[in-house]
Amino acid sequence: MPILEKHTGLYTDHYELTMAQGYFLHHKIDTSACFDYFFRKNPFGGGYVIFAGLQDLLEILQELKFDQEDCDYLASLGFAPEFVGYLKSFRFRGDLYAPEEGEVVFPYEPLIRVEGNIIETQLIETVLLNMVNFESLIATKAARIRRAAGTRLVVDFGLRRAHGLGGVHASRAAVIGGADSTSNVYSAFMFGLTSAGTQAHSWIQTYDDEVTAFRDFVAAYPKHCVLLVDTYDTLKSGIPNAIVVAHEMGRRGERLLGVRLDSGDLAYLTKKARAMLDAEGLAYVKIMTSNQLDEYVINSLLAQGAPIDAFGVGTSLVTGRSDAALDGVYKLSMCDNRPRLKISETPEKIILPGVKEVFRCIDADGYFRADCICLSGERTVDAIHHPHRPDKSSSVAALRKETLLRKVMDKGRIVVEKKPLGEIAKYAQQRLAALPDEHKRFENPHEYKVGISSKLRDQRSAIIDTIRGRFGRVEQS
Repeated sequence: MPILEKHTGLYTDHYELTMAQGYFLHHKIDTSACFDYFFRKNPFGGGYVIFAGLQDLLEILQELKFDQEDCDYLASLGFAPEFVGYLKSFRFRGDLYAPEEGEVVFPYEPLIRVEGNIIETQLIETVLLNMVNFESLIATKAARIRRAAGTRLVVDFGLRRAHGLGGVHASRAAVIGGADSTSNVYSAFMFGLTSAGTQAHSWIQTYDDEVTAFRDFVAAYPKHCVLLVDTYDTLKSGIPNAIVVAHEMGRRGERLLGVRLDSGDLAYLTKKARAMLDAEGLAYVKIMTSNQLDEYVINSLLAQGAPIDAFGVGTSLVTGRSDAALDGVYKLSMCDNRPRLKISETPEKIILPGVKEVFRCIDADGYFRADCICLSGERTVDAIHHPHRPDKSSSVAALRKETLLRKVMDKGRIVVEKKPLGEIAKYAQQRLAALPDEHKRFENPHEYKVGISSKLRDQRSAIIDTIRGRFGRVEQS
């Protein structure tokens, strides 16, 4: 079930429509084009990105259209009647190539290749960037939190701190990256996730005493009850009252699932709480923490020996703190069957021209060692060159090659199976396991090698020389 069901054609920037109309008025409807989606920098100072958002993107593209209300609105903005008439029957009929969702990916490599006519490939730029940039950012943050938490439970608590409806896709992306469940009931329904929750301080505050509040709550939820123990005083009130209620449950043949701490010195308080629970024979009661957690705080807590079984992570997860966005871009690389590029004074912003493939180079032990960007049709690549440093190259002749991009949409029709989120999340963890640990460090990760083939390097150089040779020439009317 797609999240965006109405007005899909309007989910774009105004200038996409401006350019589309320009192409239309100059009779370029049938001009072929190829665009690449890629990003230039790993977020969070990290060494990788988890590719996410593809399934949502494909579903939107397959249903992309302009209904009568959309066309009336565009006409009111001053778009030409003949162009608006063209949009009434518009459907995306292009081809898309992309990695598996959940793949581990790196800067500068084409992650989505879009082929079609110039109008349709232009019009989908905004929605593509919107979906993939955001979900990949959040999935990457979740993967880092999962790495810090190890096998402990991680729950997405972030909806109330999310950026509006971005929280819907944030919860989906969080599970792809490694979260076990979400407090977001809407996303759980839409995407088949596991929803979970405990209780709020307000429940306890509505009672005159804490122990009665606990008793009534476990009476309502005897099988999966987690008590919030920091409303008044964690060690003098919350934990002692939880112990009383846990013993009462035990006499009824029930078990208290856990306690949650949402404030204070979590390392100190969880150690004391664990000792108090264990002394009462309640070693089975789990300890959950929340309150402004991220991968660094979780790392610190566990390094201090905090006996925490589960983490509820909110703001930092669903907002992608401390990086507000993934810097993914969408650039034209081929038009009218000719390779194109944009030149910049900044070498990193000179794009790679032509239709391209990406190979992953894997060693004998199954570890990822490098990615190679090459021209479509290249079958043998023995060496890769740094995209922006011509003095740096590496041999990949001895490494096994794996094709990263596969066709996911053919003439506007989805041609890959829709996978459950759990399967995508499992794939992400499997691929992360094949990435050497030095690239997964939170501090100063080793840079993963992404290089270009000799043929691609030479083609780019030739096009740059040709363009620069034209500088200063002005066409005379």
